[in-house]
Amino acid sequence: MLAPVRSLCVYMFRRLTVRMNSPYFTDSTAGLDTSATDSMGESAVNKGGIRRLRSRMAQGLKSEDDPPKVKAEVHEQSISLQTHAQPHAETVSNSKKTTTKVKEEAVDNQALLTSSRKTRRGRLKVEYEEEGAELKREPCDWRTQLSFIREMRSKRDAPVDQMGAEKCYDTEAPPEVRRYQVLISLMLSSQTKDLVTAGAMQRLREHDLCVDAILNMDEETLGKLIYPVGFWRTKVKYIKQATALIQQEFGGDIPDTVEGLMRLPGVGPKMAHLAMDIAWNQVSGIGVDTHVHRISNRLGWTRKQTKTPEETRRALEEWLPRDLWSEINWLLVGFGQQVCLPVGPLCSVCVNQHTCPAAHQCSPSKKLKSSPASPSPQVKGNEGQERPRGNRRKGKAGAPPSGQTS
Repeated sequence: MLAPVRSLCVYMFRRLTVRMNSPYFTDSTAGLDTSATDSMGESAVNKGGIRRLRSRMAQGLKSEDDPPKVKAEVHEQSISLQTHAQPHAETVSNSKKTTTKVKEEAVDNQALLTSSRKTRRGRLKVEYEEEGAELKREPCDWRTQLSFIREMRSKRDAPVDQMGAEKCYDTEAPPEVRRYQVLISLMLSSQTKDLVTAGAMQRLREHDLCVDAILNMDEETLGKLIYPVGFWRTKVKYIKQATALIQQEFGGDIPDTVEGLMRLPGVGPKMAHLAMDIAWNQVSGIGVDTHVHRISNRLGWTRKQTKTPEETRRALEEWLPRDLWSEINWLLVGFGQQVCLPVGPLCSVCVNQHTCPAAHQCSPSKKLKSSPASPSPQVKGNEGQERPRGNRRKGKAGAPPSGQTS
């Protein structure tokens, strides 16, 4: 681009030189020396022409180098000058329109900036929620561990399978009586082995276990029938009070909600959820007893070590699929009765020993416990373990009722 400009400058300079030397630029009437005048005029004209030429060239170069925005502004100024030539009223209206348009554009730009800021903030919030959701993610290998527990429980020969709450009620009794018997068996099973609970339920059924029969039965007789369940004296009072409340407020049938069941004396969250599942065939939550609480913490199914069964229930319900809530109780209870024992768990025979965080920490080499119902020495061992347990409670719960052999 500099070559054409340079050639143009040379051309213009030559033309100006020719014009300056022409006779039209000389003053013949003056009394000055012609040579001096020509030289002075030529130098002055040349200087002025070169300056004007340089200024015009600079303006041309500047106009070519200006961005389109400057040209657009110059064009808008020319348009505005033409607009001023119109009548005053039209000028005022156009100025108002222009001002309104500028304001609208400013508002639109501000709204665009605000929306972009809000969009960025929303993305940050989503990322934060995703990070919070990761805290409730499923434990590692829990599906594999659960499938192995199903495999180890495939025989269904644990005490809970043969003498649990699902096996203790009279199947030929009316529906409300069956539901009441399920509730009583759950109340008796607290801190009591299934073998002892099944024996107490059998004796109660022989004396017509229903709401009216329990209300008409005195506490001494009821204590003789349920002994030696754990804390039998306290359970006698709870059973009498709960039965009276069922008769007065619920028409002789157990409540059909968790809240209603927990209003009954001696009924906690575990019993309420299990009663809803077994008696009413409704899954309202996970029934967490000492076995489920212990095994869940050993397998790492809780985000942190929980201290109570209720904390374990809430931790499991956060991630465990709802269709497994009914199955998980009897699976882990039987697994805890046979393999994952409270003291000395049989990790050497457990299929989950390679994925369980608590494996081999306090596990001696033992054999798998057989079913208490089978005619094996283990049955006698279980029965023998229950007798000293009742004797140790004599100091706390009192001696057995009169007429009851120990």
